[in-house]
Amino acid sequence: MDKHETRRRETTIEFTEECNSVIPTPKRLRDMKDDAACRSSAYAQRMLEIVDAFAAEISPGGSRLPGATLDSQFERDLGLDSLARTELLTRIEKALGVRFPLDLFGQAKTPGDLLRALEGETSAWRSRSRIDTVDLSVPAGALDPPTDARTLVEALQWHALRRPERTHIVFLDEESSSHTMTYAALHEAALRVSLGLRKLGVNPGDTVALMLPTGSDYFACFAGILLIGAIVVPVYPPAQSARIDDHLARHAAILSDARARVMIVPSHAFGAGLLAKARIPTLHEIVAAPQLMGEVDTEQYVPHADDVALLQYTSGSTGTPKGVVLTHANLLANIRAMGQTARIEEHDIFASWLPLYHDMGLIGAWFGPLYFGIPLVLMSPLTFLARPARWLQTISHYHATITAAPNFAYERCTRRIEDADLEAVDLTSLRLAFCGAEPVSASTMRAFAARFASHGFRQTALTPVYGLAENTLGLAFSEPGRGVRTDCISRVRLADSQRAAQAESPDDVLELVSSGRALPGNQIRIVDAGRNEVPERAVGRIEFRSPSATRGYFQNPALTAQLIHDNWLDTGDLGYIADEELFITGRVKDLVIRAGRHFFPYELEAAVGRLPGVRAGCVAVCGTPDIETGTDRLLVIAETRATATATLATIRTGINEASVALLGAPPEEVALVPPHSILKTSSGKIRHAATLDLYLRSRGHLLPRPPWRQWLDIGANTILPIARRLRTAGGRFAYGAWCWISILLVAIPAWLMTVWHPDAKRNWRIASRAARLALRLAGIRVTVRGVDLIDSAQPAIFVANHASYLDGLVLLAALPIPLGVVAKRELTSAPLLGRFLRAIGVRFVERADYRRMADDERELVKQAMAGTSLLFFPEATFVRSAGLRQFRLGAFVTACVSHRPMIPVAIAGTRVVLPDGQWLPMRAGITITVLPALAPSGEDMKAAADLRDAARAAIAACCGERALSEISPLEIPAHHDAI
Repeated sequence: MDKHETRRRETTIEFTEECNSVIPTPKRLRDMKDDAACRSSAYAQRMLEIVDAFAAEISPGGSRLPGATLDSQFERDLGLDSLARTELLTRIEKALGVRFPLDLFGQAKTPGDLLRALEGETSAWRSRSRIDTVDLSVPAGALDPPTDARTLVEALQWHALRRPERTHIVFLDEESSSHTMTYAALHEAALRVSLGLRKLGVNPGDTVALMLPTGSDYFACFAGILLIGAIVVPVYPPAQSARIDDHLARHAAILSDARARVMIVPSHAFGAGLLAKARIPTLHEIVAAPQLMGEVDTEQYVPHADDVALLQYTSGSTGTPKGVVLTHANLLANIRAMGQTARIEEHDIFASWLPLYHDMGLIGAWFGPLYFGIPLVLMSPLTFLARPARWLQTISHYHATITAAPNFAYERCTRRIEDADLEAVDLTSLRLAFCGAEPVSASTMRAFAARFASHGFRQTALTPVYGLAENTLGLAFSEPGRGVRTDCISRVRLADSQRAAQAESPDDVLELVSSGRALPGNQIRIVDAGRNEVPERAVGRIEFRSPSATRGYFQNPALTAQLIHDNWLDTGDLGYIADEELFITGRVKDLVIRAGRHFFPYELEAAVGRLPGVRAGCVAVCGTPDIETGTDRLLVIAETRATATATLATIRTGINEASVALLGAPPEEVALVPPHSILKTSSGKIRHAATLDLYLRSRGHLLPRPPWRQWLDIGANTILPIARRLRTAGGRFAYGAWCWISILLVAIPAWLMTVWHPDAKRNWRIASRAARLALRLAGIRVTVRGVDLIDSAQPAIFVANHASYLDGLVLLAALPIPLGVVAKRELTSAPLLGRFLRAIGVRFVERADYRRMADDERELVKQAMAGTSLLFFPEATFVRSAGLRQFRLGAFVTACVSHRPMIPVAIAGTRVVLPDGQWLPMRAGITITVLPALAPSGEDMKAAADLRDAARAAIAACCGERALSEISPLEIPAHHDAI
């Protein structure tokens, strides 16, 4: 008996399973100080026994491992990945009769973490059988999608105005209690976020990274980003990983590639966010969602159909992440095509646990219900991983009709859900169970249908689909209500001739699942290496064209050129067409060509993963070029916890036998590596190319480095980016400081020369020359266009957009004639500035006192009629973010009443040089465009409004910023507590 077992036996405690309580021995009871200490010790003892038993069970050959302690780390010491850790925690729950908080499934690192949780309110974690009820019934004929909507923003507004109180999303927490979000609540929350982002300086076309978990904040922030015309970049939240350096590098790579300006993170993720910010020059702000929830925005950007709405980053299974550019038109085209094929009806309810950073969860599970107006019942991915039965229980309770998941989820339900968890579960309502995002296994589909047939599940509900981010989401769907169709082809003929010939021997069968036909408006073809279309059942590259196809990869013309050829897009997948349906055989880059034969790694990976001692799902089969033979060498990389020489030899033999059985020959090389050596994507796919590259660079030693070494590398890799940012910041500070020094050097003598002299026109000319000199010294380039359109002999009313404190200075320098600038009366009290403004003839108007404001406006009309040219900023104010705000009518009423022509002036670039809230100018060019004069059509308010609209449209065309629309009070939903 070893020391570990001796320690266990000395503190033996009997467990009574019937009442889920702990009964210590009488002797031990006398030594306990209180019940809490007894319970804690008992939990610790029993927990470690379960951990040891589980670790031994999944270790090679069931070999005995060193005993676990409360400080043993699940990943580092016990080699448990996230799925294994989930299984372990589930066993501990059942053995101890407790219910862990779901957060613990993702955050617990050691058994000690579990014990500390159990020392709290364990009664709060007892299993709850009740699921809260939310009424999701809708009136008959209520399906009314916005068929004329051009953007997702319009789709949201359509439902928020027509059915504001209808439930849009039901959020299920870890114990199946729920809260809801209506369309009105989502729209209001989005308006709050949009104003918060605009205050941070987010402009239309900027990219905003969204790194939030599933919850109401995610939807509010996503919609808020769209409302201001910015581009959403979904990023998966950081999770525990044995390769934290690789995760952080990929995380930073996405943000850097996307040029993310702002990143929205959970409140507890600022540490990881700051590390990312240090590496990414474009990332200016890291903000938590609650910080954006302020006032409701009253102005909004109006997006166009061809505006980019989303950068969907591919999973990176074959290389570095690539940002797929998706416009509003792409998204709506794909949603409509999928909905038409799925035959969405008013009674449909979508139940999902899919992550929102993945296109199936985001576009399929959310955008689809958002557009068609059907409810979405949503739980977090962690809920499914920890308690897969909740998925089916939720479908049953809410009578969901549609759901979707990858193949592994159906496999997990089939194998992991116990019969006791299926009590009263009825899946009769489910008419569509989509399966996609990874290869669909025919055996998994059959097993799932058989397992849950007694609970009302119809095998015809299983609907395999195929899609990719480059086509927004879906490309091919199986016929709804048909079920799974398969094709049994010859494995040998496929390898030898690249044809999908029918199998003639049961020993030579490769069963593939049909992905169905192309969605309406989509086209699919199979081509050879020369991009010539091939006949039916010939295997080749899958290409497509579609209205939902991306225009390319974000700011990556080289990769875009590889993707698109003659309006056809290359999926990167291989497959064939049979009876007009698509069958996928594998990825192009995963293909191994060996002595003229073509092999896909997936079957061999699955077979090796089933060998004793090999970690399932942790096998990479790759082809390495052999220069001498001119073909590929087959390399099998498999993770194992085994270390004994005999065990490793047995595993190698098993791999050789599996390869001979499937491919007719053993691999040239077998590499047995420790757990967490093989690289995977965020969705769990093997990153073959990256793993092979790492293997070759490390000369066959894929050993995960210890955490301290990884953090040391992260620190080393962060120092250089921080140094670059400091250098850039230092340069900006130096330039900004020089700008102000230059302006002050010129402003002081100009102030002294003007404030004592009563001639405003003389003072304007002096100030104008001084402004030109100051801008020249500061290195701020100002280009003036159309100045010849100004008739100095003809008094006029000038109106200009207002984007920065620099606007007055650049207009003073650019316009050739003295003008009576109209400004707010508060400026008269500004030290030094107020006196200077009066000296150059600025007219001040009251904004707070209505009676005095009316008097000031009448005085302006008199001056205009007397021959004074006036300059108005009709937006009245400016903010940090771009966008041409609504114009006030004062300037246009003055022009109409005085019969003076209106001259629009467009200012472009000042917001970039000196945005609101920033006092150090940046290097950028400024352009002033004087536009042709507009003549008033009358003296009434309609004439003033028409003149206003014409002037605003003219300025919007030249200022480089999209005009914002004003939201009517009727369009701003009242506050809802449902968020």
